[in-house]
Amino acid sequence: MRYFLSLAYRGTRYAGWQRQPNALSVQEVLENSLSMLLRQPIEVVGCGRTDAGVHARYYVAHFDAEGELPKTFLQNINGILPGDIAVYTVKRMPSEAHARYDAVERHYCYYISLRKDPFAQETAWLYPHAGLLDINLLQRMANLLMQYEAFLPFCKTDSNVEHYRCRLHMARWEYLLDENQLVFQIAANRFLRGMVRLIVGTCLAVARGVLTLEGVREALEKQQPLPKSISVPAHGLALTNVRYPYPIS
Repeated sequence: MRYFLSLAYRGTRYAGWQRQPNALSVQEVLENSLSMLLRQPIEVVGCGRTDAGVHARYYVAHFDAEGELPKTFLQNINGILPGDIAVYTVKRMPSEAHARYDAVERHYCYYISLRKDPFAQETAWLYPHAGLLDINLLQRMANLLMQYEAFLPFCKTDSNVEHYRCRLHMARWEYLLDENQLVFQIAANRFLRGMVRLIVGTCLAVARGVLTLEGVREALEKQQPLPKSISVPAHGLALTNVRYPYPIS
């Protein structure tokens, strides 16, 4: 029987979602916990990879298991999992349903603190140069992205992808004055390796005058690397939503 899980995790102490040979991953912890609870080997398929230190406020995964799950499944699995991973829902699905390949949209947020915040040290990046930013240029940069369908300038080298096409559904900046935060939101059908962190870094570089909008436009037109590629730290990034063409909870 195939089951879909919705869950969340704080990625601070993990080497990303995917199981690693020499480092702790979210997938490994979840698989071990499910195998312990259900007393059978369990392999989990996630909706996508997150890099080391990246968080997921909403994540979807599926697994196959023999027999029905116990009625107390959610209570039991959360009792086994560490405090930085939580399972919210579980639903039995058709055997052909797939957490990764069936996803039609993924939504990420990048959080930037504009002043030191003891309560956001692991989930937002403290940016000390806020006064140097042209906030209007941040959104103009986001608007520029929406005009394109291929994003080689925002893909880590040696990513070994077949193509650089992504269908963006949304890209926007919010300035949360009361919270002293900048938040970048982006949604697409797929993302390239390191794409969101590279986009945020480029937006900030444009807003500081280090790069120009025209320079970024030229790189996108020619599908070539930017002269100054800047990737922001992982801990400000979180996967916040995953959409499917059918209900999963």
